[in-house]
Amino acid sequence: MNPDDEQLVEILFRNGTITVVGILLSFSLTFVIQWVNNPIPWQLADVPTLMLLTAGIVHQGLALRKLLHHDSLQRRVYDGAHRLFERGVVMTSAGVFSAIVVDFIGLVT
Repeated sequence: MNPDDEQLVEILFRNGTITVVGILLSFSLTFVIQWVNNPIPWQLADVPTLMLLTAGIVHQGLALRKLLHHDSLQRRVYDGAHRLFERGVVMTSAGVFSAIVVDFIGLVT
């Protein structure tokens, strides 16, 4: 496909996406900071949670990095960043859920 024929993403739409990615990334980082300061001592059971949160945040950060490049106006690049961000949100959400479950089990026992 000729680069001139490639479908482009509307710049305002891409800018809105960058805003959403940045806000959700900051929420994810804030959750990790709060979770690290949790008074319940860390255990081996917290490792999967930490891995999920870390992987999710890395994916979200990489998606933001891709979206900040000029070529992210190309549809294929934008779609790749979007998929990367979605995977990051799913992993981070699974990590948050895991942290809640592990902390709840730690409080009950």
